[in-house]
Amino acid sequence: MPTPSLAALPIRRLTLHDLAACADLSEDRGWPREEHKWGLLLTAGQGYGIDDPDGGLVTACVVTEYGSWERSALGAIGMVLVAARHARQGVGRRLMRHVMSLMDTTPLTLYATPFGRPLYEELGFKVTGRSEMLRGYFTPGGLESGVATRPAVAADLPSILRLDEEAFGTDRTPLLTRLPSFADQLRVAEENGRIIGYTAAWPNMDTHVVGPLIARDTETAKALITSLAARTNRPLRTDIDVRHEELLAWARARGLASVAVNAVMTYGITELPGDWRRRFAPLTVAAG
Repeated sequence: MPTPSLAALPIRRLTLHDLAACADLSEDRGWPREEHKWGLLLTAGQGYGIDDPDGGLVTACVVTEYGSWERSALGAIGMVLVAARHARQGVGRRLMRHVMSLMDTTPLTLYATPFGRPLYEELGFKVTGRSEMLRGYFTPGGLESGVATRPAVAADLPSILRLDEEAFGTDRTPLLTRLPSFADQLRVAEENGRIIGYTAAWPNMDTHVVGPLIARDTETAKALITSLAARTNRPLRTDIDVRHEELLAWARARGLASVAVNAVMTYGITELPGDWRRRFAPLTVAAG
């Protein structure tokens, strides 16, 4: 029986049963397997993919929707991957068009590598910002901020959700309520009993990823990163909005080196909602 063409293969929704296949696809393209991150994305978001008749996945991506239960206000697209043996055959474009059609009028965002950016521009996405990925062992130095930090507790969740919605511009409850079980650390910054920032450190291969990082100001962001670094022996990795020049310079001075710069792109809106001045780093670039 002849093998069907790629264009004839159906796109379907992915589930946690596809976790291993998604990790295999990441590995096929030279990415880390990242099962922990895939697991979060496939539960907090919705995965889409095409099965390969010879086994595994031809392509996959994940969309994480934010907003009210009645109406999505923003969709974040991530983990757009095509198996190497099927690359440059229009499969990724077909999957993206399918997802964009499903999202209808909902504004979209994604982080694009230099390799992926031309496809997204072809589909109508516009560059609205940049994010710098940093990685390395954090070395404390000098007089650190006097901002108080502590581990988050269950009673902090409503305050964290309110603070996050103000900074991010829309509700992320389904994603953030998974943080306590997903992250190894979840910490808050506090002033006079009021939460003024929060962050998490979650395991990704041999690193701890710092994100989300939402803070009142740069000093609060520094204090939160320092508090996470003091409680891990792993190198840190994070993606910081390049407009936060002071935080980037501070992080580099403490051992985190620049690894890559990705474009923040949007479709259907000219800029992301919320307050970028308090939004320092995403949970993961795959979820906006």
